[in-house]
Parts: sequence; C-alpha cells; structure tokens
Amino acid sequence: MPEQRTSILRDLLEWVVVLAVALICALLIQRFIASPYTVPTGSMEDTIQIGDNIFAQKVTIGLGQGVSAGDIVVFNNPNAASDHDILVKRVIAVGGQTVDLRDGAVYVDGERLQEDYALGGSYPLDTQAPGVDVSYPYTVPAGSVWMMGDNRENSADSRYFGAVPDSDLIGVAFLRYWPLDRIGVL
Repeated sequence: MPEQRTSILRDLLEWVVVLAVALICALLIQRFIASPYTVPTGSMEDTIQIGDNIFAQKVTIGLGQGVSAGDIVVFNNPNAASDHDILVKRVIAVGGQTVDLRDGAVYVDGERLQEDYALGGSYPLDTQAPGVDVSYPYTVPAGSVWMMGDNRENSADSRYFGAVPDSDLIGVAFLRYWPLDRIGVL
C-alpha cells in the first residue's frame, strides 16, 4: 500500500507541475508575444465589427520596430474620460509626416490616400478632447502616430484626441478569431 500512495502522490505532483508550467507559458505568451482583445466600438466597421475578438502581436512594438501606415493597432486610449481603456484604430501617419483632411479625403505628405476600407468622409471633427488643439495640415510629432477608425463618421480618433504617443501602443492586430464566420487575417 505505501508504494501505491507514493505513486499517486508522484502522479498528482507531476500534474501540478505540468499545469503550473502551462500556466506560466500562457502568461508569458500573453504578456510578450500576443494577446486577445475584444473590439469595443464600431469605429473600425466594416473591417472589424463591434464585439469581434482579435489577436494583437506585441513582438514588433516590444522590440522597438514601431508600426507602419496601414497597420491596425491596439493602444491605450489617450482620452481618460472615455468608457474604453483600449482602442483599435488604423495607423494613417507616423512621426514627421503631415496629415491633411480635404474634401472628405486624407492626404499624407501631400499624397491622397486610397482607402478602400474607409466608410464615409474623412472630415475634421466639430469637437475635440479637452486640451487638444488639432488643425490641418497637422505634422505628427516624432515618437507618435496618427490614428483613424475605418468608420470615419463614427470614430473618435486622432482628430479628437490628437496624435498617440508610441509608448501607448500595445500591439498590431493580425487575426480575428471570433465570430467563427468572420475568422481571418486582418
């Protein structure tokens, strides 16, 4: 009997160790490699819908490689008064580039962007967050990015809260995993 108890305890201890290692690996992956996020608003429609679940990879930002125009990025909301701590928007311009909004279109460094993904016109917003003063043309400060939602007429984005510091970027969205009928690469 003592041999059988030792075997059961050994098996139990092995399972505890395996589960602990799996949990630590999952936490490390989520912290440094990729994390799941639920999209809180309709600002990225039709590309991403309210409630879609996405994965964002953190490796490139963590290694200091930054983001590029066109990337869909998860970031900390610069508007502290908002109900949403995390937002998902598209990078339109990076530090040093100039953004202009004319006749419902976006121009970066004088070139009109071809944005087949955008819904509605890209006009300046009537209101801005307290303490924010954005006028066009606007040069994005170094170490920041200009973000806009794809649903231009229903998006509080850099037109509202200004450029987003690189330090607020969390990850680059790369995969929608829920709902299953919309699963795919972003």
